[in-house]
Amino acid sequence: MDTSILIFIAGLLAGFMNSVAGGGSFITFPTLIFAGVPSVSANATSTVALFPGSIAGAWAYRRECTSFTAAPLKAMILTSLTGGLLGALLLQLTPTPLFDKAIPWLLATGTVIFAAGPKLGWLMQQKRQGQSAALLAAQLLLGIYGGYFGGAVGIMMMAVWSLFGILDIRVMNGIKTLLVGVTNAAAVLWFSAMGMVWWPQALIMLAGAVIGGYSGARCARHLNPIFLRRGITLFNIIITAYFFLKMMR
Repeated sequence: MDTSILIFIAGLLAGFMNSVAGGGSFITFPTLIFAGVPSVSANATSTVALFPGSIAGAWAYRRECTSFTAAPLKAMILTSLTGGLLGALLLQLTPTPLFDKAIPWLLATGTVIFAAGPKLGWLMQQKRQGQSAALLAAQLLLGIYGGYFGGAVGIMMMAVWSLFGILDIRVMNGIKTLLVGVTNAAAVLWFSAMGMVWWPQALIMLAGAVIGGYSGARCARHLNPIFLRRGITLFNIIITAYFFLKMMR
């Protein structure tokens, strides 16, 4: 198969996955390496390519985004952008081997929290006072995580939000898609300015990701929330297992 077609299909699938559950970079990153892009540039190119797909998905989810009332939406966006910038800067200071060892444990924690969210959410519902400020503080940390490590940051966001009693999976998917895009904005600007992006591959993948992101958002809106939560939980487990296996090699 021509690599351009393969890259487009990878972007299409990744955009769809990011709008429905997250984890699309686990398709785009290895695909770019297979296409001959060096690993560092593949990571940068993948981030840039998936960024517009997140915005397209957020536009499809715009009704759900406006339904998010746990904290002011503008404050969540600004907090995510700030966290993304801090995370990108922090990544420059972290030794790669140390970060690689932490990834599986971060994902495992998020998987457990997300799966247990409906049962744990009532704990936060009993303490509504100050919840908005606490949620913004948590989102700042999530933004730092997103700028530090983009993979599965959407899953981490939904996992943490579950603890604040935010359990509507459609609203969570919508705001997650928007805030992941905002968080990645700082990294996209940095990668572009530093000349780390392979633009021919990025533009092809970007086109697929935009189509997939918008389509995934429209499809996810009509899925059964219970089944969707179970599907996302299963996907979380698969991603986590992959990183643990990779760590043990």
